[in-house]
Amino acid sequence: MSKRDQCSVALRIDDIGASSKQFEIYSKTRWANILFLKTLPRFRAWGPYREMSAAEWSDTLETLEDHNARITVAITASWVESDGTLVPFPRKWPAEARALLEGQERGLIEIANHGMTHCVVGKHRPRAFRSNRNYHREFWDWIPRETHFRHMRESQDILQQYFGARVTTFVPPGNVFTLDTVDAAREFGIERINCSGHRRKLEEMRFINNDQVVDFHDREIVLHGVGWVGNCLAGLPKDTTFSFIKDL
Repeated sequence: MSKRDQCSVALRIDDIGASSKQFEIYSKTRWANILFLKTLPRFRAWGPYREMSAAEWSDTLETLEDHNARITVAITASWVESDGTLVPFPRKWPAEARALLEGQERGLIEIANHGMTHCVVGKHRPRAFRSNRNYHREFWDWIPRETHFRHMRESQDILQQYFGARVTTFVPPGNVFTLDTVDAAREFGIERINCSGHRRKLEEMRFINNDQVVDFHDREIVLHGVGWVGNCLAGLPKDTTFSFIKDL
């Protein structure tokens, strides 16, 4: 994370509850996408890594408070098991969900929708001799329109029922989405889409690019510890103020 010129930023953490952290396994070195090689630290580009623990979330909340900061948390509503079974985030990770609920109640967290599955179910498992990265984006243009609507509806239901608040921000998994996704998002209460590199103009949806967003993944905390967040916050200008993405 680098320093930003803006004095007002929104922090955003992605991939909470996404099983892509276990099943999106590939190497940027093409010849290393073979069997176990892609899982070795020298070659791996992404997974596998574990979900953040409730204790790590508690420490992260304390770090945010110490810096008078807050964060938008992009949650994938269901964990996809190896066999394709979907387990809602609050059931798969109950202690972590409670920690996030506490953070929301303390005014430190905005819950954002990060898809229902983060992946194409049934094609999400690692492949023996190639990358599976493309299948760890959920809303491709070759996915049926009705799937976009079903995933948006079900993910909104899971998140809003558990957290007891409207979810109005959508962060597309892997920054991939289509007009079908936008239609589905609007249908089920999404008011804004935060994405990088997109400067679309649609009357029915607000798009927020990452000009004022400091975005990262739970992977950074799992691999480097909660202190990583504190170091990043300390590296921002001293007059930086923080907002949720919904308030930009």
